[in-house]
Amino acid sequence: MKLGGRDADSYFAKPDPERTGLLIYGADAMRVALKRQQVIAALLGDGAEEEMRLTRMPGADLRGDPALLLDAVKAVGFFPGLRAVFVESATDAATPAIQTAVADWQAGDAQIIVTASQLKASSKLRKLFENHRNTVAVGLYDDPPSRAEVERILAAAGLHKVPADSMAALVDLAAALGPGDFASTVEKLSIYKHGDDSDLGLDDIAACAPQSTEAALDDILNVVAEQRKEEIGPLLNRLQAQGTNAVSLCIGATRHFRTLYTAAADPGGPASGVGRLRPPVYGPRRDRIIRQAKTWGPAELQKALTRLTDTDLQLRSAGQTAPAMAIMERTLIWLAMRIRSR
Repeated sequence: MKLGGRDADSYFAKPDPERTGLLIYGADAMRVALKRQQVIAALLGDGAEEEMRLTRMPGADLRGDPALLLDAVKAVGFFPGLRAVFVESATDAATPAIQTAVADWQAGDAQIIVTASQLKASSKLRKLFENHRNTVAVGLYDDPPSRAEVERILAAAGLHKVPADSMAALVDLAAALGPGDFASTVEKLSIYKHGDDSDLGLDDIAACAPQSTEAALDDILNVVAEQRKEEIGPLLNRLQAQGTNAVSLCIGATRHFRTLYTAAADPGGPASGVGRLRPPVYGPRRDRIIRQAKTWGPAELQKALTRLTDTDLQLRSAGQTAPAMAIMERTLIWLAMRIRSR
């Protein structure tokens, strides 16, 4: 049987213990691993590995020893409770061994959990699980998680007091990040809020969400955008000491000013434009981007981007003889002196 969408999410949350087996496949190995962890925990409960109710084996091992899976499925456990055999990274080459175990499976045997990478519709392994009356096949794709899935992840991490605005921010964040990065962010939030009974706020999310640039680079870009030219020299020295080169700095500056332009040029205004940024930004950083975008305006930001593009070409020119960082410093000072705060 093939499941997808909400049916698949429901099955992962509450798997049927009477099923012979489950196949989870997809191109994103982290996404597959997280769902496999969820379904095994829901099926076997706590202590499955310590009680030897879960057996793991690589799919590649089944080619050399086809009976390995069947023996594990039929083995009698020392502890009461459901058992499962997890076959990791299986391919079509493992299908004969898995097919034998599925055909000989009886009530009371260990359930067969199989993971695989992306499988074509013609895959023998995929057809086995889709066509068998008592097995389930679920394909995972790069679709962003639903709100219900985000709520489940938060609840599993012990985060229950989540206001509507914070939930909307987390749904956006889940869509922008990969499943592993989002799971890591939720884990950080859980630790960050440990012992704190207050609502999960946007500032909490901003404190734990992954940052796209290093703090020192953020500092100098904010200094330039806010026309604090006297602070450029010391920060530039700090970046050089960290090994940042002029081209990397120019790329970072271009990215920052392009973000400001996206916000400033939005028909709904900078606040609306910031809401469209991906990955989303929250808290003080969001307020700062809105403020900078309002100060510059679309026309001045276009001129700034033109200057940065010219600087980038100059830095990459084979005939360039002037020190690269001196060229970049001159551009940053030019930008910082371009306008006055409004």
